[in-house]
Amino acid sequence: KPESITGTILFSDLVGFTNLSGELRANKISRLLNEYLTEMVKIIYVHEGTIDKFIGDAIMVIFGAPTESLPKEQAKNAANCAKAMHAKMIELNQRWTEEEIPELKMRIGIHNGPLVVGTFGCPERSDYTSIGPTVNIASRIESVCEAGETFVSGEFCDLLPEEKTKKAGKFELKGISGTQTLYKLT
Repeated sequence: KPESITGTILFSDLVGFTNLSGELRANKISRLLNEYLTEMVKIIYVHEGTIDKFIGDAIMVIFGAPTESLPKEQAKNAANCAKAMHAKMIELNQRWTEEEIPELKMRIGIHNGPLVVGTFGCPERSDYTSIGPTVNIASRIESVCEAGETFVSGEFCDLLPEEKTKKAGKFELKGISGTQTLYKLT
């Protein structure tokens, strides 16, 4: 049953993966993607995230649902998750370099705010997911993030100790009026 919560959404995406998938054979790109997703899922679960969905090489993660947690706990878990994901990318790139695969970098965007979570769909197919402006903003933050970095909203930043972030700048987010000040996880 759908319910309203305050939650945290993390979006990750691999920069250059689409181009790489055009260069590699289907078996190899499938193996790389599955290896990447396997490692990221382990990290997400360790940090109490719920995988909402995979969108190609992108991952959408919910913190705070279906198991409820306080926003500061969500922020701590999401920030630690993002750091661990970037660290794992370094390891994966080292392995893939041996196969002459170009280095891939991940971008991550995180936002905290109101969400509606629950099972949506129809009798033939439904998924547990989250919807609402918080999801859209997290996705837009990820899309303007620099490769190899994690950008977060001011709302998310306010849930972390000051030394964990630094100002990344002002950005125009598609579909969001005005400019938004975003912060970089340090």
